[in-house]
Amino acid sequence: MSIQSISRSIFILTISWLCCCSCPVLAQTDTAHSDTTSLPKVKIKDTLSHQLCLGIDLFHPIVNQFYTDRSAWEFQADYYMRNEFYGAMEMGWGSSKVSYTDLRYSTTNNFLRLGFNKTILTRQSANDWDMMMFGMRIGAARINRSAATFMVADSIWGNTHDSTLSARPPFTAIWAELTLGTRVEITHRFYAGWNIRGKFMMNGRSFKDLSPLYIAGYGKGDKNSSFDFNVYLSYALRWPYRKR
Repeated sequence: MSIQSISRSIFILTISWLCCCSCPVLAQTDTAHSDTTSLPKVKIKDTLSHQLCLGIDLFHPIVNQFYTDRSAWEFQADYYMRNEFYGAMEMGWGSSKVSYTDLRYSTTNNFLRLGFNKTILTRQSANDWDMMMFGMRIGAARINRSAATFMVADSIWGNTHDSTLSARPPFTAIWAELTLGTRVEITHRFYAGWNIRGKFMMNGRSFKDLSPLYIAGYGKGDKNSSFDFNVYLSYALRWPYRKR
């Protein structure tokens, strides 16, 4: 089975699981609001609390098991600001290695993405933190590349090995992202969610000489655009606003 088929299966199973998790949550919300004639009307925005959500990506550690030439690990955090906007930060690290017959080198990198999420659906109550959202990010990765060993094939003089391409000082990749996803509170303060990402390299020409095989947080280093997928498990910290 190819990695594309495995990734597609993981995607389908994840969506199905999240839909099943969200059904009882939605049903509970509808029941709680079926009879509100005796309750005073309170503006949702007046009863919201702070929320800081911390999460870990589960998709890439699974994908790591099927590749021997790359790895990636990701974490995320977002904070509710106002008007259904969330400030978002994501970070992680990874590595890749090129092991062709005539060329060998490796890279390592860490990355940081900053941006926002905006909820699409209307909040049902102050305690309703389920969300379907879109977002934008600016990402940057600090990349280190080892010395490159290459082989020149010659039928007369024989094969020649050399490593004159020395290790390159750390360099930076910068890209922009568009995201779309959802997140459901499966139990008190614990969330499951997923998102898809379209990524667009902004300075790819700066490392066209032996570009990284894979940049953790972005994707293939020789591509001007990339698409990615995340599955997150998260925990929320909440505390009330201080009354003035």
